[in-house]
Amino acid sequence: MWTKESAIMSEYEDFDSEFDDQTETEPTQNPVRARMKQLEKEARELRKQVAEFSATQRELAFVKAGIDPASPQAKYFVKGYDGDLTPEAIREAAVEAQLITPLASEDADKQAWKQSNKIAAGSESAPPPPSWNKRISEATSEQEVYDIFAEAQAQGIDLG
Repeated sequence: MWTKESAIMSEYEDFDSEFDDQTETEPTQNPVRARMKQLEKEARELRKQVAEFSATQRELAFVKAGIDPASPQAKYFVKGYDGDLTPEAIREAAVEAQLITPLASEDADKQAWKQSNKIAAGSESAPPPPSWNKRISEATSEQEVYDIFAEAQAQGIDLG
């Protein structure tokens, strides 16, 4: 029901909403409304921070899964992915989309045993010794040459 009092109240409400963007320095007549505006502003800022955090957290999940979100091939995948944000789930979906190659399924123990078996069998050899002449000729200062001679003498090699 429309009454004269409700018309006056709606005018005040319209007046209040028209000047919501006024500066904070102006005194307000209604301290409750001023506090409400302050809380609304804080809520907007917090929502913005939450959105930024969510985007950063999502990007981190893709990086942990081994996908570069900045690469042109991955941009569409990152934008369209709506599954679980664990590295394993993202990696699995990326393999299905042929964005990355599957990881080797061998565990570290098997690889360590294979490496120790190769060493025991003698299939791996030690790296070749450094070419002292090459290192001396590539030295850029006198001090570097002295350091190379000192290293050789420490290993029991006489370059003199």
